[in-house]
Amino acid sequence: MIIALLGNPNVGKTTLFNHLTGGNQYVGNWPGVTVDKKEGWLDDIKVVDLPGIYAMDTYSNEEKVSKNFLTHERPDLIINIIDASNLSRNLYLTSQAADFGIPMILALNMMDMARSKGIDIDPEKLSANVGLPVVPIVASKGIGLDELIKQVKAHDGKITTQLRALATEQDTYAHIDQIVADSQTHQDQGHSLSERIDRIVLHPIAAYPIFLALLFLVFKLTFSWVGEPLSGAFDKYLLEPFGQLVGNLLSGSSEWFQSLMIDGVIGGVGSVLVFLPIIMTLFFGISILEESGYMARAALIMDRLMRRVGLSGKAFIPMIIGFGCSVPAIMSARTLESEKDRKLAALLAPLMSCNARLPVYMLFSGLFFAKYQELVVMSLYLLGIFIAFIMGLILKNTLFKKEEEPLLIEMPDYQIPRLKSLWQTSWDKGKGFIRKAATIIFSLSVIVWFLSNFNLTGMVDITDSLLANLGRTVAPFLAPLGFGTWEAAVSLITGLMAKEVVISTMEIVYQGNLAQALTTVFTPLTAYAFLVFILLYTPCVAVIATFKKEFGTKMMMLSVSYQLALAWIVSFLIYQVGSLFL
Repeated sequence: MIIALLGNPNVGKTTLFNHLTGGNQYVGNWPGVTVDKKEGWLDDIKVVDLPGIYAMDTYSNEEKVSKNFLTHERPDLIINIIDASNLSRNLYLTSQAADFGIPMILALNMMDMARSKGIDIDPEKLSANVGLPVVPIVASKGIGLDELIKQVKAHDGKITTQLRALATEQDTYAHIDQIVADSQTHQDQGHSLSERIDRIVLHPIAAYPIFLALLFLVFKLTFSWVGEPLSGAFDKYLLEPFGQLVGNLLSGSSEWFQSLMIDGVIGGVGSVLVFLPIIMTLFFGISILEESGYMARAALIMDRLMRRVGLSGKAFIPMIIGFGCSVPAIMSARTLESEKDRKLAALLAPLMSCNARLPVYMLFSGLFFAKYQELVVMSLYLLGIFIAFIMGLILKNTLFKKEEEPLLIEMPDYQIPRLKSLWQTSWDKGKGFIRKAATIIFSLSVIVWFLSNFNLTGMVDITDSLLANLGRTVAPFLAPLGFGTWEAAVSLITGLMAKEVVISTMEIVYQGNLAQALTTVFTPLTAYAFLVFILLYTPCVAVIATFKKEFGTKMMMLSVSYQLALAWIVSFLIYQVGSLFL
C-alpha cells in the first residue's frame, strides 16, 4: 500500500511524516527534477511526502512533481493535511486533489491553534459536507495520530467525496466557503498576540532597526555571552591537553612524523575545531528566530527593501538559507517559478556569509578588532546582503530582465521556541562541522603539510616548498589588495575546498605561531580587506558542483568568475580608499 501526504506549505506535513515513519525514511530527488523526494515506511505501508504546494496549476517544480505523482503513480490513499485555523485556503487544494479520483483522508492539524483563535470545528459535520473521513490531530504533540493510523489501515478504498474543483476558482471558493460556514463557528477574539506584535515588528519604519537589533543580539550571544567563552574552555580543557598527550606519545618517533601529526593534523584540524561551540551557538540563536516565527517576517521586511533596487523578493528565501550553507541555498532556488529567477537567486545566494567563513572571521576580528568584534562580524554579514542587492539590481537589468514575481510566504503565529528543537538544529550543524573536520579538513591538512615541507628534491624548509612556490605565483594578484604574501595566497587556494581550511592552512604555513605572525603581516585595514575577500570570492567546490548540477557548466563558470572578480574589486576599493585615511 502506498499513501501520499499532500498539503500546503507549513501545515505540519513534515512533522506528521516524521511521526508516521520514525527513523525508517530516506531522502532523494524526484526523477528528472531536483526537488527533494521523502519516502518512509509505516509498518508495511509506504509513505511519500509530497512537496508543500498551494494548488496544482503546474507552475513550480513542486506543483509539477505532485501532479505527476498523483497522475502516474496513483497512490492507494492521500492523507491531505489541513491547517485547522485556515480551512478555506487549504480546502482549495483538497478540491483539486479530489479530481484525481484517489481515496483521501483529511488530517485536520493544529486544532489547538485553531481553538486559541476562537475557531471551533465540528469534524463530523465537516466530514459529512466534504464526503471524506476527517481526523482532528495535533501533529507536533502526537495527538490524534493513533486514530489517523487506524483510519489509514482500515480504509476500504471507496471514494465518496462531492468536493471537486468547479468551473472557475471563484466558484470553487464560493462552494468551499459554504462548507466552512456550516462546519465551524468563529468567536472573534479581537487582535491576536501575533497581530499585535506584527504591528511593531512589521512597522514600515521600526521594522529595520528591530531586524538589525535582533541580528546584533544573535552575534552578541555568539561572540560575547556564550559562544566565545565556551570556545575558550573547549580549547583549554580539551584540545590543548589532547595535543600535549599526542606529543608525549610520539616523543620517540621520527621528526617528520611528529611534525605531520602535531603541526599538520592536530594543528590544522584543531585550529578549526576550536570554533565548534561558536558555530553551534550562532545557529542556536538563528534557530530561535526561526522557531519563534520571526524569520518569515524578516523575509517580508527584506522583500520591501529588495524591491526598491529591482530585485524579486522571492530571492530572499535562498539568501536566508545561504547564511547556513550555500549548497541548500542554491538547491532551494528550485522553488521559484521562472527559470530566470531560479538562476538569479542561485547567483546571489553564495554572497550570503555561510557558517564555513565564520572561523576566519572569528580569528581575524579577535586579533585586530577585539573591542568591536560583534560589529565587525555583523558588518560582513550585512555587506554580503548589500552586495547581493547591488548585484541583483545589475543582473535584473542586464542578463535577467523580467517582471518581478510577488512574494508568497506563510506568516506563522509567534510561539515560544522548543528547547529540544533548538538543540537538535544546533547539534545537526555541529555534527556537520565535525564531519567536515574529520574528512575534508583532515585530508587537506595532510596535503598542505606535505606541500609545505617538500619540493621535487625532497624535504626542505617551508620557504622553498612546493606550497611556497605556488603561493608566490598567485601573490602578485593579491598585492593590490594589501595581502600579497604567499601564505595568504595558498590559504585562499586551499579555501576553495572548504572555507574553514583557510585557518588550518595558515596554522601550518606559519608553523604554529599564527596569532603572532598575523599581527605582524596584517594591519587592521588589510585584515578587513582579507575578510571581505573571504566573504565574496569563489565558493567551495561543493557549491560549485551543486551549481553545475542544477544549472549547467556555463552558469557554473559565470558564478565562479563573477564572484572572484567581485571579491577582488571590493577588497581593492576597501584597501586603496582606506589607505588614504589610515
